[in-house]
This record gives sequence, structure tokens and C-alpha cells, in this order.
Amino acid sequence: MGTSKSEHFSEEQNKVAAMMKALGHPARIAILEFLIAADSCICGDIVKELPLAQPTVSQHLKEMKKAGLIKGTIEGTATCYCIDETALAFLSGYLGDHSARLSQAKTNCC
Repeated sequence: MGTSKSEHFSEEQNKVAAMMKALGHPARIAILEFLIAADSCICGDIVKELPLAQPTVSQHLKEMKKAGLIKGTIEGTATCYCIDETALAFLSGYLGDHSARLSQAKTNCC
């Protein structure tokens, strides 16, 4: 399998790609929505909300944290998770900028 050659792309492009890849699974979208709705750090309730085993949820959380979408802190034996507001604002701004550019374009493609 070939390499991704990520060094040929901007830091912003690589950051957006990592975030989008992390959101490329419906369970992770469900986790994101749950954390946004909770509006606080969650320490274990996530597993109760999803039809997945605890190790599977932990793996999804790990990937989302690695991409910078969520933050996690250790409290005793539990890890508590919450949304990284800065990351979501970055992603929202990126998509909003490109959406605005697209709507301003005067093209008739496809």
C-alpha cells in the first residue's frame, strides 16, 4: 500500500483530514452528538448510550481524542471526556469558509 504523502499538504489540510477521518464512523458521530448534548464532561455514561461494547467505545474515543475533537482527563479510575470547543470551531470555520466560497462561485458544473 502506498504512503499518504501528507507532507505534501498544508498543516491545515492535514488537520482537517484527521478530524474528518475520525468522524468517518457513525458511532463517533453519535459520541460527538452525545457529548455536545451533555454540555459537560462525561465519565462512563457513553457506553450506556451506544449499542457497542466498552472496549469498542474506548477505541472510538481514543481515535477522536487523537484527532483533537475531544479532550479527556483522568479522574480516579475513570477517564472523563468532553468536546474540544476549539477544534469544533476550527472545523466549522473551515467548512463554513469553503461553503461560502462555493455559494459565491458563479459556475454551472455538472
